[in-house]
Amino acid sequence: MNLKEHIILWTHAAVEIMDIRLSIYSPGEQTIRYRLPCSAFICIVRGKAVISLDGLRHQISEGNVIHGGKGLTFELMQSVEIIEYYLILYRARLALPARKHLLSIMDQENPFELQYLCSPHAPLPLLDKLRIMHEYWLNGGRLEQLYVKTMLYQWVYELLRQLHVHGVQALKPDVLETAIRYMENNLSLPVSLDKLAQAAGSSPRSLSRLFRMKLHTSPNQYLISLRMEKARELLLRTDASLQDIATAIGHPDAYYFGRMFKKHFGISPVRYKNSIKADAPWPEMTSEASGFDIVRMSSLGYSVDNHYQYNSGGASSMSKSARPSLLITLLLCFSIVLSACAAGNTNTASGSNSTSPSPSASTAPAATDTPATEAQTRTITTVKGDIEVPADPQRVVVLYLLGDVLALGVKPIGVSDVSEGAAFEKELQDVQKLGTWFEASPEAVLSLNPDLIIVPSDETYEVLKDIAPTVMVPYETMSAEERVAFIGEALGKENEAKTLFEGFHAKVAESKQKLQEAGILDHTVSIMEGGSKRSMAVVTSKQFGRGSQVIYEYLGMKAPAIIQEKVETSTEAVGEDVSFEVLADYSGDYMFRSSYEGMADLTQDPIWNSIPAVKAGRLINIDFGLSYYSDIYSLNAQLDYIVESLLGAPRVN
Repeated sequence: MNLKEHIILWTHAAVEIMDIRLSIYSPGEQTIRYRLPCSAFICIVRGKAVISLDGLRHQISEGNVIHGGKGLTFELMQSVEIIEYYLILYRARLALPARKHLLSIMDQENPFELQYLCSPHAPLPLLDKLRIMHEYWLNGGRLEQLYVKTMLYQWVYELLRQLHVHGVQALKPDVLETAIRYMENNLSLPVSLDKLAQAAGSSPRSLSRLFRMKLHTSPNQYLISLRMEKARELLLRTDASLQDIATAIGHPDAYYFGRMFKKHFGISPVRYKNSIKADAPWPEMTSEASGFDIVRMSSLGYSVDNHYQYNSGGASSMSKSARPSLLITLLLCFSIVLSACAAGNTNTASGSNSTSPSPSASTAPAATDTPATEAQTRTITTVKGDIEVPADPQRVVVLYLLGDVLALGVKPIGVSDVSEGAAFEKELQDVQKLGTWFEASPEAVLSLNPDLIIVPSDETYEVLKDIAPTVMVPYETMSAEERVAFIGEALGKENEAKTLFEGFHAKVAESKQKLQEAGILDHTVSIMEGGSKRSMAVVTSKQFGRGSQVIYEYLGMKAPAIIQEKVETSTEAVGEDVSFEVLADYSGDYMFRSSYEGMADLTQDPIWNSIPAVKAGRLINIDFGLSYYSDIYSLNAQLDYIVESLLGAPRVN
């Protein structure tokens, strides 16, 4: 513990007091186990006991002061006498704007997260101040709270003064517990193995070995489990959209989050929530909405809300049932009645404008109608069985696979939300939007009176299949060419689908020739996204989007050696978080960075600017919306952008 730096950071800290409590524990009571919701001081007023901090045991007595960061598990284990202690819960950060040297110190050793135990030489002044702070805090007035805040700074000054004079005993926390706590506190941020090992005071190899030995898993898999559990909790306890939940657990978008959730739990997020809701005793109550705490709390059950930040936009409410609602059923019945009435009115009108038809005349049209009706439909084979679809659909609703339908010459009447910057954004700007592709409103779809619906998942199929002929496209198990051919069959555009890919492959061959002649094709390319000043997401597969399919599959360009094997063998949309310290090893001769509003500004970062591709001007930003989709329309646009950008970038010497 560097006391000098500790004092400097406290000097520049902005502190918010969350609570001040006085607790008394008597022998024979249930063991207290409490996970700190924020930074805290625990000050022993009287008594002796054995406590555990993240699994590390200590003997404490009157006058001892314990400090721990958010997530630390405090357990009062053994006591033969009454224990009385104060608990100060607080949050602290550097006052803005913070100077660079302060941020650097904070990054190396955050005193507000540090775990330590000390025995002040003169505890009475500290205890006296605590007693006064607690009394004023209980009064609860704004003026009293301001006074308590000023007293806290005085209390911290007295503590640090005594530590400066008499020294402090720093605790060495359990490496595994510290690593887990770091994961839990940083679920929304990129967490690399290097950074995790640094936070736990270990090496990446030793930490991985520790996880394997004690938990029988890897750090990465454990982090995924934590994120999925948090996602499950948010899914059941809130009405947040999948995009908001994805952001809260550190995933780039709802699509990637949905894939990971389904892989982890064997069911998609929407279907999982609907199944839990359906099994609940009451419609508004979830049967599994409680019991997610990894550490059970006891009598100290104080909780400070984490205040997850959700975007105001995003998907519609996730409380919709997967079953067709009563409104849909009624509207369907109403549509049938209207159709019958319209048919009756047509016959009546015909009779009023002519002499009464003979029986043979009146039945003749019916005889000729039957073959005509049959000719207007076709039967196609899908994963849901044989489905009868219109021979020439005119009112098509499509979710997610928008660009494939557009490229086949069909303009839909309704589509799922379009990402800003998508290649087809302008073409679909006047088309009705139905919500995110995984939660499209069935009522809105019904109101469009579609004659064909194209969906990308089991969940959307089950919700919409009773409205009109619905074709599910299992795109995750198909190549792009197979997918477009299948959608072409559903739309009666088989020839157009074949022509589309013939043209695309010719365009790819022409593009490769241009890059070869320019001396670019044989150089390495890396694809990254977002990033902070600590780590960056690096794409390690051809299925991730962000231009990976165009660059690694169709153009056949290589990634840096450290990830090339993963790119060649991976069959899933995966990437990995890489710390800035080793990011240069993952950086190709050319770099594409998926860009979006609000991403980290790295223009002044010395490590980022030292990467050869960045330094030489071969960093190319590619818009998230443009690179998000993998339909044939988007692939064409991405191919144009990627090739033009590479040709326009400085050459590798």
